[in-house]
Amino acid sequence: MIYLSGLLGFLFMLTAEAGVGNSSAMPFCSETEQCLMFDLICESDEYEVRHYDSVKWVSTTERSIFMEMAAMKAFKRLYKYIDGGNEKGKKIEMTAPVLIKMVDKKFWQKSEYTMSFLLPAEDQENPPTPTDSNVKFVNKADFHSFKTFKTYLDLCSRISVFGFRSKKDFFVLQLDSINAKYSKGFHFGAGYNSPMTMFKRHNEVWFVAEGEPVCPDEWE
Repeated sequence: MIYLSGLLGFLFMLTAEAGVGNSSAMPFCSETEQCLMFDLICESDEYEVRHYDSVKWVSTTERSIFMEMAAMKAFKRLYKYIDGGNEKGKKIEMTAPVLIKMVDKKFWQKSEYTMSFLLPAEDQENPPTPTDSNVKFVNKADFHSFKTFKTYLDLCSRISVFGFRSKKDFFVLQLDSINAKYSKGFHFGAGYNSPMTMFKRHNEVWFVAEGEPVCPDEWE
């Protein structure tokens, strides 16, 4: 099982079109057999620009003040689907990353959190229908955050969950300082590890960007 927790990195995502492939090609995605694949466009010591192809996800939304509470409920709902909670009773292979969309809000405000599991390659075309009406399929046609972009940027510095907000805000200031174009008001977290993994976790945060990717030499 994969769950978003532990340390966080940052991604400036310019697209979320993605292929599903063998995890052996990605050292940080080692706990599942299949992972979301990408082409590396450019990188620096702090981030990467990557290109993804289109994929289908299975998603659910939960409303809460706290992301941790919403994520726990959403994860259980999605895991039930891949564990046979579908019309075929089929057990579906777990993949990585697990994605969660987070809308910017004040600490005390309730918000909607949408969690998504990446469907494995063999279930991309015709996945079994969920038995829970709160579980939906999301693909390029209706997941607008992934619809029109080409690459994303990964700020690879690792921080604790408690330092997430300040580091995320600092990265936004960096993007704004170079006039990078990205969708504001929300971001995505991507988790690659089981909740049982205590050390060397690999999690990322994605910002959806618009226009041409900003590569390292353009920051100097």
